[in-house]
Amino acid sequence: MLTLTMRPLAIATETDLEAIANLLNTCEQVDRLDAGTSVSELRTEFDEPSLDKARDIRLWEDADSKLIGFGELGIPESGEVIDGWLWYRVHPSARGGSLEKEIFAWGEQRMREVGLERGVRVQLRCHVRDDKPYYITVAESCSFRADRYFLTMERSLAEPIPEAQFPAGFTLRDAGHQDAEAWVEMYNQTFIDHWNHHDITVDPVKYSLTTPNYKPELDLVAVAPDGTFAGFCYCAIHPEDNDRTGRKEGWIGILGTRRGFRKMGLARAMLLSGMQQLKAAGMDTAKLGVDTQNPNNASQLYESVGFRKVYSSMSYVKDV
Repeated sequence: MLTLTMRPLAIATETDLEAIANLLNTCEQVDRLDAGTSVSELRTEFDEPSLDKARDIRLWEDADSKLIGFGELGIPESGEVIDGWLWYRVHPSARGGSLEKEIFAWGEQRMREVGLERGVRVQLRCHVRDDKPYYITVAESCSFRADRYFLTMERSLAEPIPEAQFPAGFTLRDAGHQDAEAWVEMYNQTFIDHWNHHDITVDPVKYSLTTPNYKPELDLVAVAPDGTFAGFCYCAIHPEDNDRTGRKEGWIGILGTRRGFRKMGLARAMLLSGMQQLKAAGMDTAKLGVDTQNPNNASQLYESVGFRKVYSSMSYVKDV
């Protein structure tokens, strides 16, 4: 029987970061989720301004002070219903006992606190790949149910990429640091009618612009003739991930068209522009994730330019 101690990550010391990275990478050797990490990547993640490390990260250590469990919650800043997303890992040698349920119980309790503080209904969610039975079993044993399904897709950039065709009067440029407020307003207006949307705020976006892997040339916006930000394609390259896997992959991280500018071909033009930028940056493959019930049939757009399914995943949820 393991004797466990749970504690918050109030201050992310170098020792803690090294222990967390070691745990996550040990789990990755078993799970094969392309979820390895490093101390520098963790530091960037934990410094994100909307993350309350003292309340939203927990560490579980054994009697020898060895880290064997990790839990982190992503909690939106606003919404009529607040969905907290739980991301966790348990050392392979400690799986199948009580620790997983303890981590989920912590997540549920933390979300109840959020519900009381904000006076809103709350839910706890976790994202699970459909080819990873351990994580499915854990979620279902904690009375979570799958309620939404997603695809991860990829497309070789060695194949020809069609030329992007923009509507007359629209221009393509990078968003730029000076445009954070306009970008946030566009994002919120674009996804307000999408599943699980929560408005974002400017500070986390401004922080993302300062992170080591941010590249302005991969942060694209389509500007309407009147100057409105009408569509966007935010791409990302994670060099350390690519170093670990030996691949050259880039991500179409966020693609959207503002309401009132849809059905004009903007999404396709922005997608193709993002793919061209990833190829120009030396990537061999473009990847993306898509909601299978996307209201604008995004998966059909992706298939039309050559993207194909790599794997499926589910969002598991529990009202708490």
